[in-house]
This record gives sequence, structure tokens and C-alpha cells, in this order.
Amino acid sequence: MTSRAQKTTRDLRWHNRSDVLTRLYLRECTNRNDLARASGLSAATISNVVSDLIADGLVGENGSQSSAGGRPRSLLRVRPDFGHVVGVDIGETEIRVGLFDWTLQPVADDEVRAVATAQIPPHEVADQILSEIAAVTARAGITPDGLLGVGIGVPGAGGSVIHAPTLGWSAVPLAGLLRAGLGFAPDVDNGAMALGQAENWHGAARGAERAVTLLLGIGAGGALSMTAGPAGRARSFTMEWGHTVVDLDGPTCRCGARGCLETYIGAEAILARYAGTPGSAPFDGDGVEAHLAELVARAVKHREPAAGAVLDETARYLGIGISNLINLVAPDRVILSGWAGALLCDALLPAVRLVVRQHALPYLQEFTRIEPGELGPSATALGAATLPVARLLADGGRRGDE
Repeated sequence: MTSRAQKTTRDLRWHNRSDVLTRLYLRECTNRNDLARASGLSAATISNVVSDLIADGLVGENGSQSSAGGRPRSLLRVRPDFGHVVGVDIGETEIRVGLFDWTLQPVADDEVRAVATAQIPPHEVADQILSEIAAVTARAGITPDGLLGVGIGVPGAGGSVIHAPTLGWSAVPLAGLLRAGLGFAPDVDNGAMALGQAENWHGAARGAERAVTLLLGIGAGGALSMTAGPAGRARSFTMEWGHTVVDLDGPTCRCGARGCLETYIGAEAILARYAGTPGSAPFDGDGVEAHLAELVARAVKHREPAAGAVLDETARYLGIGISNLINLVAPDRVILSGWAGALLCDALLPAVRLVVRQHALPYLQEFTRIEPGELGPSATALGAATLPVARLLADGGRRGDE
């Protein structure tokens, strides 16, 4: 029987591993001396933990750097070849699946399947996901059962069961539907929260003490990332930002309320407003994303008055929504991300910033930077891939079977 002292010692060992590995993973520290200083652990403990991480293939030596008056210090890095993770973005019009090494560098091109997820039974969505995972891993010469994990971002509340009103899902056991095909349970959470975590680790929110990442697509979501204390790390929390009301007499939202911000800045709402504007014209392409890209091109390149008027109105509402966020949570950074955010940012960002200067409290907005996301069209899939990585870091690099 394991004694309490043995259990406590073992738990402390894994806690120390988690702390050291996370600092190396997030590049907070690059050598043993910095790790000891930042963590408060002794040099002997750091040496033992690092040796274990190297032996387990998680960490490797990465050259050396000179030090003042002493021997060169060996540099450490997390080894990308430790394993692979998959990120799955369940959107309302497509499922995007990406394969990454565990440092979140892309390994294979995304599998993208256009599918009206709100009109397909959840078990069929699960089958589509398994099919796309099999395809993207096969191209890299690995099998799904060799993955470190699979993360899934959903437009709703994640966990063991999914509540996603925009998909018509209530208490859907998505993880259970996927477990048999994967051989393990995936990590499932809100897509905006996962995206915020990715932007905080590797994107435009890196280094921010309090950042808001906005996921703009057919709907509008958000995540607040906050750093706890001088040595803390950011944690992300979902924000139903798109369902804040900006007009009591506005259009009816999918949530049932009237005048939600989403009814003005969501991609479908923007396109519907354009279709009802005098001087508008039918689109040439197919699908919401293609239509929004064409609308932006008409406004920016061709100076079409109808398209320009619709984007001007979108910028005003987006600026009002961001002003409200600034007044509420005083972020030092606001990141516009998601596929619609990427399409709209170049056209709208100057106007959005102007609206924010007009409506946010001056002593708060002067400290806030409003920036485009840096993670590209696969941002939410990359964000989903952070979910199994975060679990692995919390467990000190311990795989599920250890």
C-alpha cells in the first residue's frame, strides 16, 4: 500500500515537472538558472526535473549562451517531435481539422469540410470529424491512436456534454460519440476560449496582462485572458459578447432576444443588411465566407457605395461593442480574430479604433491596443489544439496511460 508520504512526494514531483515544463513550453525560461530563479526551486531539484524531462523526450539541449563571469549556460527547449495533437473547429458552416506537433506548429494542411452542422445530427458530425482526423493524420504517416490528444472547439458550452444553441444541440455527449473511434476521450471546450488561449500563447495577445480575443464569424464570441499575479499565467474565460444588447428594438437574434450585437456584426447579419441596401448586387461566389470576402472587395477595391455603407455601419457597431468591453474589463489588448475578423480587419480597423476613441472612457481606452489576430484562418483549430496541450502541461508531460 502506498503511504501518504510516498503519495505526497510523488505528487510534488509531478507538480514540479508541470511547473518547469510549462515555463519552458511558454518560453518564460530557457536555462536551468532562470528556471530556479523563476520557480523558487533549488538548483538540485531543477537539475533532477530537467534530467527527467530530457530522458522522457519532452525537452532537449539547444546550444549554450555566455554568462557573466562563469561557464556558458546550456539552453533548453521543448522538443517538437515528442508527439502530435489535433485541433478541430466545429463551425456553423464547416468543420476544420488541423494536425500540429505538440508545440503547435502545423504538420499537415487542414482538412476542411463544408457542412451545415446545424442541420446534421450530432452523431453524423462526429463521424465527419473522425473521417477528417483519419485523413489529416494519414497524410503525415501517423495513426489517430498515436496522438497525444484531440481538442475540439464548439460554439457553445463544452465538457462531457455540449450545449450549443446555434447548432440546435442540447446536452449532446460529443466526447462520448468520439471516444470509440479515437480510442480516448477528446478535450472539448468553447471555441472562443480555446482561440483566446492560442492567441495568448502564440499570437497577438502574448505578453498581455488582460486580453480580450474576439471570435468573429457567423456569430460573435469572445474570451477574456487574465494573468494572475506577477508570476502567474493567463487563464481564458468564455464571454458571450455577441449577445450583449445594443438596441432594445433591434433585430431578433438567434438566442431569442432583440438587438444583440451579433445581429449587427455577425457575417450573415452583415450580408443580409447589404442585400437590403439600395444599390446592392448579387454575389458571384458560393457560401458565407466567399460572399463576405466579395463584399469587402466591393467596398475597398471598387468603392461601391452600398458595400461601403454596410461596412461603415458594421464598424460603428463593432466599435461600440469593443467600447463596452473596455469600459467593463479594461483590457490592455483587444484582438480581432476568427475567419470573419480576418476578412474585416484591414477594411474596418481604422474606423473601429475611431469609434472606440469616441465612446470608451478615455482613461481606460488610452491603455488598450486593438489589433488583428496573428494565427490565420486555422486560428480556432489551433486554439482547439491547445486544449490537450494544456492538459499535458498540467500533468507534467504525463500521457494518459502513465
